[in-house]
Amino acid sequence: MSQPLIVAKFGGTSVADFDAMNRSADVVLSDAQTRLVVLSASAGVTNLLVALAEGQDQAERTQMLDEIRRIQYAIIDRLAAPDVIREEIDRVLENITMLSDTTALANSLALTDELVSHGELMSTLLFVEILRERGVNAEWFDVRKVMRTSDRFGRAEPQVAELQTLAAAQLQPRIAEALVVTQGFIGSESKGRTTTLGRGGSDYTAALLGEALQAERIDIWTDVAGIYTTDPRVVPAARRIEEITFEEAAEMAIFGAKVLHPATLLPAVRSDIPVFVGSSKDPAAGGTRVCNETRNPPLFRALALRRKQTLLTLHSLNMLHAHGFLAEVFAILARHNVSVDLVTTSEVSVALTLDNTGSTSSVDSLLTQALLTELSSLCRVEVEENLALVAIIGNNLSKACGVGKEVFGALEPFNLRMICYGASSYNLCFLVPTPDAEAVVRALHHNLFGA
Repeated sequence: MSQPLIVAKFGGTSVADFDAMNRSADVVLSDAQTRLVVLSASAGVTNLLVALAEGQDQAERTQMLDEIRRIQYAIIDRLAAPDVIREEIDRVLENITMLSDTTALANSLALTDELVSHGELMSTLLFVEILRERGVNAEWFDVRKVMRTSDRFGRAEPQVAELQTLAAAQLQPRIAEALVVTQGFIGSESKGRTTTLGRGGSDYTAALLGEALQAERIDIWTDVAGIYTTDPRVVPAARRIEEITFEEAAEMAIFGAKVLHPATLLPAVRSDIPVFVGSSKDPAAGGTRVCNETRNPPLFRALALRRKQTLLTLHSLNMLHAHGFLAEVFAILARHNVSVDLVTTSEVSVALTLDNTGSTSSVDSLLTQALLTELSSLCRVEVEENLALVAIIGNNLSKACGVGKEVFGALEPFNLRMICYGASSYNLCFLVPTPDAEAVVRALHHNLFGA
């Protein structure tokens, strides 16, 4: 491509209403290199569509459909010439109504994906209209024409080679002619059925399209001006990180930081495309640049907090000097589709945390009676809930001296339920009771990053 390309992605809060969409349009138009815009659904719409897909009764369906209509109409009503776009949105709303009636009778993951995709279809139609009213040559593009995926509905895997071929043939020529607006989060499988990429899917879409089109940069516009040393809502003194490596950002995301989804970064890492994270509410505030390498990476980079953790402790004297006990435990967990997060062992017990992030499953649905019965035939099982995972993200943590004193000195007043250290040089993490979690993060932040 002769002209460098920037792919800009806007999250749900950045397209939540008419004013937010106009702020996002300002951001897009402030840089002539931004030629491809990827949007999430307007804030709140996806949650309503997911709830509709669960098959509500008639009264609840009507209430949810009215709320979706209200969110979208509030944008339409402020357009100068709303009539044509209102008809288009009405057609989409009719489709949503029909699909939600169908899910009330019989549901499937494929039907859920079809229903949920309508949020992005509506937000992109409205955004194109806002750009056109400003005299911009903007074009709406259905991402399903190029985003080829597997048929694992709810969490489809992109077929990268096919995506690159289709993007070169169908997207590249359009970007040369117009500002193209398309949908995040959705794709289609080989038979043409709509799929979704799972949580954080819009960021992933932007990175995949950026890779396919050899973009210069991928901009992720959210409601926060970059990535911070920890959640500013927990620690108001948290500082923005100007530059961070992909590895550090992925560790933060995996351990609960909400700014980026870890899978999002993979295409950008593969192709060494820098990612910028900024706030569409305040683009002048700057943001964070995520790239493959940074100068002088610090020992401690950030803190992340992940709530709703479950600790499973398995005790058995048969573990003592025995072979194959852990293999048997993991085989049982695998049979029940349970993903293990952290593990620590002693002579006669193993403690592990269950990971249900990035999935629609709750802990209750992971810890089925069948699983507990099967584990109980092998060992004594203890389940603890209401725990939170605190992760310290850094560089070469397992090789540095004095880490223990700096970290655990600050945690003297707190009960630590489990500690994982040494497996990765990028993190040190531990479980604490949920009521203590925020106080733990504040104490650590004060100690490691100053007031």
